[in-house]
Amino acid sequence: MKLPIKPPYPPMEAKLVEAIPTGKNWQYEPKWDGFRCIAFRDGDRVELQSKSGQPLARYFPEIVEAVAALKASKFVLDGEIVVPVGDELSFDDLLQRIHPAESRIRKLAASHPALYIVFDLLVNDRGAALLEHPLSERRPALDAFAKKYFAASERLRLSPASTDTKQANQWFGGGGSALDGVMAKRLDCDYRSGERDGMQKIKRMRTAECVVGGFRYGSKATETLGSLLLGLYDDDALLHHVGFCSSLTAKQRQDLTPKIEKLRKPANKGGGFTGRAPGGPSRWSTERSGEWESLDPKLVVEVQYDHFSQGRFRHGTKFLRWRPDKPAKSCSMDQVLSGRPKINLLKSFAVARSR
Repeated sequence: MKLPIKPPYPPMEAKLVEAIPTGKNWQYEPKWDGFRCIAFRDGDRVELQSKSGQPLARYFPEIVEAVAALKASKFVLDGEIVVPVGDELSFDDLLQRIHPAESRIRKLAASHPALYIVFDLLVNDRGAALLEHPLSERRPALDAFAKKYFAASERLRLSPASTDTKQANQWFGGGGSALDGVMAKRLDCDYRSGERDGMQKIKRMRTAECVVGGFRYGSKATETLGSLLLGLYDDDALLHHVGFCSSLTAKQRQDLTPKIEKLRKPANKGGGFTGRAPGGPSRWSTERSGEWESLDPKLVVEVQYDHFSQGRFRHGTKFLRWRPDKPAKSCSMDQVLSGRPKINLLKSFAVARSR
């Protein structure tokens, strides 16, 4: 490639903060729940690069085709690859794309094609680098680029942006599963490859009250608690394993171990999970940490999580507090499956378009 920048090129990163910053020098954008991707186009050659610098092109052939179809012959874009399913974004369908079989990828691309949501322009359609330009100049250049080239594309979209904090708060509070939070970017900042000082991310975190249906020890060499196994009840009063919590401090683990061991109760006597149970050891487990002990389902813990999909918390949860005031039977799936306020940003993109 004869572009000013070539893959692998580290994208600009963001610092995680707890609150949306305010002031005249900030631009806000939705934080999409997908794969970060830098798209390079130089004539007939198109490359897609992940945040970690790995190639993504083979996994998203429809995005490669969409980038190659633009009338501009050279440019570099920064954005996020997402997979819409109905009015939502499906991270699980996105993960399925990372598959060794090309036939499987093509099948998934046909059934649930991806979108590339673009939020920055690093090299313009004349092949000139914009990296040293502030965002206050790059964003108008991107708007003009998208207006000129994206109209006929089914797979490329321009991410919304605003300098209004009210709009940022609306995205933060009502983005449904399509959004992972809000991004705040300094308007006076150039594109700082691999750096975090010009951009902030505010993630939408949720809480849930869960039953502790079991636990794992930390390792074979220790008798100390490693992680709590969390459960939620369905409509049939079955307790399903939905994830784990291992964010306890060393002192909390030490103090809690003898107390929680007293609650051990085998499954055939009413302990553990009556619905979906934890799986066996993974390739990351030690001999001891892959095993789990069932408990009398009495303890209730409040945890913080980011995403719930496919019946599980996608990542480990964060311990917040014990809830002795809550009956275990009140810990239902309704907490994570209902009551999601939602702004249908995908509909505004006109995902389903007639040709």
